[in-house]
Amino acid sequence: MSMVLRRVWELVSSTSRGKVDGSGAEACSRSDLGELEQLPGDILLQILRELGPKDAAKMSCVCKALRCLVFDNRLWVHFLQTYQPDPSSDSLFFAEATLSYGYPLPLPPFHARTPQLSFKHIYGQRARVPGSVIIDGGSGYCKFGWSKYASPSGRSATFLEFGNIESPMYTRLRHFFATIYNRMQVKPNTQPVIVSVPICHYDDTESAKASRRQLKEAIYSALFDMNVPAVCAVNQATLALFAAKRTSGIAVNIGFQVTSVVPIFNGKVMRSVGVEVVGLGALKLTGFLREKMQLNNLNFQSLYTVRTLKEKLCYVALDYEAELSKDAQASFEAVGEGRFTLSKERFQTGEILFQPHLAGVQAMGLHQAIALCMEHCHSAELAGDSDWYKTVVLSGGSACLPGLAERLEKELKALLPPYISNGTRVIPPPYGADTPWFGAKIIGNLSTFPGPWCVTKKQFRQKPRLNLIW
Repeated sequence: MSMVLRRVWELVSSTSRGKVDGSGAEACSRSDLGELEQLPGDILLQILRELGPKDAAKMSCVCKALRCLVFDNRLWVHFLQTYQPDPSSDSLFFAEATLSYGYPLPLPPFHARTPQLSFKHIYGQRARVPGSVIIDGGSGYCKFGWSKYASPSGRSATFLEFGNIESPMYTRLRHFFATIYNRMQVKPNTQPVIVSVPICHYDDTESAKASRRQLKEAIYSALFDMNVPAVCAVNQATLALFAAKRTSGIAVNIGFQVTSVVPIFNGKVMRSVGVEVVGLGALKLTGFLREKMQLNNLNFQSLYTVRTLKEKLCYVALDYEAELSKDAQASFEAVGEGRFTLSKERFQTGEILFQPHLAGVQAMGLHQAIALCMEHCHSAELAGDSDWYKTVVLSGGSACLPGLAERLEKELKALLPPYISNGTRVIPPPYGADTPWFGAKIIGNLSTFPGPWCVTKKQFRQKPRLNLIW
């Protein structure tokens, strides 16, 4: 293999030094790989992978056989996975096939566009994408970082909790964004920004629409007044769906104070179908575990310790009654506070999602809220895929509790008639608590970004009807 690579490299070097016209036709007519042309295509493809993207592109000038291989999508998917920040070929395919056209999304099926995808072209376009600042507003805390990074680089308080609650929203947002840019040590006018916005003002009423519009304008005004060149604002539920490589389904976000069940069809929140809200969230789960620990004389210094124990030890039982008779004891060493041992509290904490009355909350269980949403989606009879609502994507830190997805699938099958429940799949948070951030990252690394997804200051000032996913 080393001799083959050396021979190929010599040919590439001599070709690049020669005079070649724009099409490379002269080089092809003069160059000859000789016996190398008889090698199987898979071997030649492996050689091109070893050479890397720049030198592989030069090989298109060597001979016709290699020119065909240089345009092979498998080669450039490999280069995209190796040299550019996307985790897998299926997420690449999903992003470029479904999201590169911007919003509104093209209607499914997308298969008609599949043969037109050139990953060699996509690689070149992605290499020129400037990258963006991603600010995932969150409902408990904010995650921020570069779209070119593997994960968020920092965390802060969310803008909904930022500053003086009595201050105007614009003032709080301006302070919040300035703090994020200072922490990232970047000037606002250098990069586009993607803002993930928590689902709020859930209804489809005129007052709720007005509230969403005011929040949207405050976000855009604050950022453009800081000279940000382009802004993309998308709600968290849609981004969670994108992270799971879906454009339609039900996004369930266990937020800081409430849990939202959001139907999304082709990237659009279907408020007319109905967004369900359950009045308990991560804070209630942590508070419930704290009370259980206090009853068992388990002493701790901070609520952060309780939250850590929730994340490390708690889970959701597939059968709650059967779990009560089992030994569920487990321990964890909390930094600075010593070793804690929990027993039934481990699964009783997550059980309040299904039986809120255990925590003194008068609300429907999470499975009941999802079932109600699915019934509404089925009744809506939207054009297109009739099973679009049967994919349920979880997001939020507390949605990472082991066993939650499996328990929800079980409960939904018990609650719903077979024509609705058959084929239902519940997907755990694809990227844990940072799932919406990674959904934004998919957008920020698109070969067409920022064009179809962002609004510029000029466009915003002209006050057009903006196509935003809110």
